Amino acid sequence: MSIKEQLMADLKTAMKEKDTVTKNAVTMIRAGILQVEKDNKTELDDDGVMDVISKQLKQRKDALGDFVRAGRDDLIDQTNKEIAILEKYLPSQLTAEELGDIVREAVERLGISEMKQMKELMADVLPKVKGRADGKAVSDAAKALLGK
Repeated sequence: MSIKEQLMADLKTAMKEKDTVTKNAVTMIRAGILQVEKDNKTELDDDGVMDVISKQLKQRKDALGDFVRAGRDDLIDQTNKEIAILEKYLPSQLTAEELGDIVREAVERLGISEMKQMKELMADVLPKVKGRADGKAVSDAAKALLGK
């Protein structure tokens, strides 16, 4: 079953169970997918759908920090639930240790020794961790390894 089909099935289930948080989260995912498909005039495969979900996950995680600073407990709870729902559709995320190992291997293989070569490192690592880690996490792991 494709991710799109799973989303539709989950939407139907959420509507039957009157689970508004899940219904709203899945609806937002489907709207994002539809927008990308219309903009690019193409049909997204599972990788494309995972990209859309990853972007929405990042948006919610960024918003969560704002809600915490503002003391909005109601929005914090809802956003945490939405994050859990979005993560369900993505492959399991890499731990910091696993990501560090991938970055370390790439640094050794490419012979990178300074921050000037960060672009080359990111270009090598990001396709390997697609959907399992975001760019900021990869960048942080690389900076920690290169000492800056």
